[in-house]
Amino acid sequence: MDRLDAMRVFITVADLRGFAPAARKLRLSPSAVTRLIAALEEHLGARLLQRTTRQVRLTDVGRRYLERARRILADVDEADGAAREERNRPSGRLVVSAPVGFGRLHVGPVMTDYLKRYPEVAAELRLSDNLVNLVEDAVDAAVRIGHLADSSLVARQVGEMRRITVATPGYLKRHGEPRTPQALSEHQTIQFGPSASWQFMQDGRGIEVTPTPRFISNSADAALQYAEAGGGITRVLAYQAAEGLKRGRLKVLLAKYEQPALPIHIVYPTSRLLSAKVRAFIDLVVETTDWKFG
Repeated sequence: MDRLDAMRVFITVADLRGFAPAARKLRLSPSAVTRLIAALEEHLGARLLQRTTRQVRLTDVGRRYLERARRILADVDEADGAAREERNRPSGRLVVSAPVGFGRLHVGPVMTDYLKRYPEVAAELRLSDNLVNLVEDAVDAAVRIGHLADSSLVARQVGEMRRITVATPGYLKRHGEPRTPQALSEHQTIQFGPSASWQFMQDGRGIEVTPTPRFISNSADAALQYAEAGGGITRVLAYQAAEGLKRGRLKVLLAKYEQPALPIHIVYPTSRLLSAKVRAFIDLVVETTDWKFG
């Protein structure tokens, strides 16, 4: 027995003072109405209705139960309506996760625009280079750069990112420009991130080189700062070096040996009944950004 369905049937029988008119209104058979009322009374251990051949009357217990049942169903209907409205109109609290640097430069401005467009939403942008668990950390959507591991998450690709090798024109003038990945062993290098090996492509196959770095940092900003000071060659994501490239402070090296661009995705736990606030965020990214960093 569905107790909410049984309550609705009970209220209808009480209002119409009969099983037959209630059955007609609810488009149920009279026997189905009778079974639901009997099941509800058995569940409660009390008689709610007195039946005679001429009329149906509420018992004292039934009268009190009717009042409470009306309040319960009104609350349920209100909750259902609010949930449907939230799904159709962005509202509530939106939590988005993104890598620190990319989030600060590119996701933050989208969030600003988003909050201007949707005043009924309160948003939180969590910046972390660690992979967050969306469900456990109560995150609605995350921006991720790179190939995704198999998971239950739904992914929408919204851009792509090259991993590039750069140095200053001044450094290259003094030390020469490497023409192949293997030539990096003759240069001063700057390692950003935990991996000591640098991956390239040549004739459709992967090449791995392991330079001996002069400077190591887990911060792209620090690695690029040292590179722009003429400290050597480093390898970063294209967006991280975009300003230096634009200003002419850096030059891209070994472009023909680059691996294919990494995808940029927005991931979220499920596509079924996706809330309006998450759907609006994804749509805004697609509409207003050009996250193709080449």
